[in-house]
Amino acid sequence: MKQPKVIFLDAVGTLFGIRGSVGEVYSQIAQEFGVEISPATLNQTFFQSFKASPPPVFPNAQEQDIPQREFAWWHRITQTTFEQAGVLHKFDDFSAFFSEVYIHFGTGDPWFVYPDVLNALKNWQNKGIELGILSNFDSRIFSVLQSLELRDYFRTITISTQSGAAKPNQKIFAIALEKHNCLPEAAWHIGDSVKEDYEGAKSAGLRGVWLNRQ
Repeated sequence: MKQPKVIFLDAVGTLFGIRGSVGEVYSQIAQEFGVEISPATLNQTFFQSFKASPPPVFPNAQEQDIPQREFAWWHRITQTTFEQAGVLHKFDDFSAFFSEVYIHFGTGDPWFVYPDVLNALKNWQNKGIELGILSNFDSRIFSVLQSLELRDYFRTITISTQSGAAKPNQKIFAIALEKHNCLPEAAWHIGDSVKEDYEGAKSAGLRGVWLNRQ
């Protein structure tokens, strides 16, 4: 198999994962605001809310407005999560709770780096392969990567909220390739989603690699 010029990697579920679960983090912080709800219930309602939400793309937004759009996008998902769990009314100040959650997920604290990641990144760098992030994450990814000491491995970071397109849309792959002046057939994309990463990459002309961490 010919060595690629560039390897793009997805972020959450590929490079790093959540310590415990989203439900556990939500439940723990909710307790600080006097609201008791089980992590299992919140996990279920979060994934329902997340899957029902439109992709995080803001094609007509000015660059300076994107952080606020990201914040509002996640606020809707989180609010729906607690509404469907039947406890939204128990918050005295849901906005204050959500702000704390949002800031928390922009730090390294709720995340862990998978044990195979650093060796792989170093190995590819030693082979002269360019590395890039290609993710449907939001702009908090910059602070998360910095906190997890991963930022310096990547020449480029391409995210849906800044690109006006989300995986599996071919547009976001084209934007990432252009940053490396790379043809699709000279690039790989590795990720944990069959639809967004494997099939998305293949449809855009890259070699798709599905990473099944389950």
